[in-house]
Amino acid sequence: MKRLTLSNSRLSLYTECPRCFWLDLNAGIKRPDTIFPSLPGGLDAQFKRYFDQFRASGDVPPEVKGKLPGRLLSDVGTINQWRDWRRGIRYTPPWAECELMGALDECLVDGAGFYYPLDYKTRGYAPKADTHEYYQDQMNLYTLLLESNGHKTKRLAYLLYYHPIQVKEHGLIQFDISVREMATDPEAAERLFKDAVSVLNGPVPDSSSSCGFCSWQGVIREWEGDKRLNP
Repeated sequence: MKRLTLSNSRLSLYTECPRCFWLDLNAGIKRPDTIFPSLPGGLDAQFKRYFDQFRASGDVPPEVKGKLPGRLLSDVGTINQWRDWRRGIRYTPPWAECELMGALDECLVDGAGFYYPLDYKTRGYAPKADTHEYYQDQMNLYTLLLESNGHKTKRLAYLLYYHPIQVKEHGLIQFDISVREMATDPEAAERLFKDAVSVLNGPVPDSSSSCGFCSWQGVIREWEGDKRLNP
């Protein structure tokens, strides 16, 4: 039997709605597909190519120099694996029959050998003071994965925000760039992982009042019931 893998996106689904998470993984009933723009993915690929230009020299792009610790991870094979959502960086805990997986955008290493996950975030406007909190679980997860694979961390991660500020001639778009350092908690990531596994091993959870998909299903069931009573 193929081992179940929980990724950041699947854990995000769990935190949004345990019922949708359970139905997806245990019953194969997925949420309806929604339209997802291709532009963020295209920009993400370009950012990675841009950063790769500085990897061999042990440097970072000039616009973030002095704002990030250390240098880019020099091992091209490792960073290519960690970036690949099919392979990523993985951890199988001794207490579970499933594994945890994450796909990092980038990783920094300082002179003392400490690792720091770095993630690119493209936005339509400047980040707010609390925007980083939305990514806390994700960066906790990356720290857990790094430590579980034998890499030292200072339990710090970095978000690199890009947002457009001006369109210039010939289709050139100028982005503003800001860096956010955030503390991470790998123990919190492991607790989240354990909670998600526990839910999967239990009965289907009740509908969530905060889940739009569950609410929609509830409205449909009420309408169908009303139609049967009042044909």
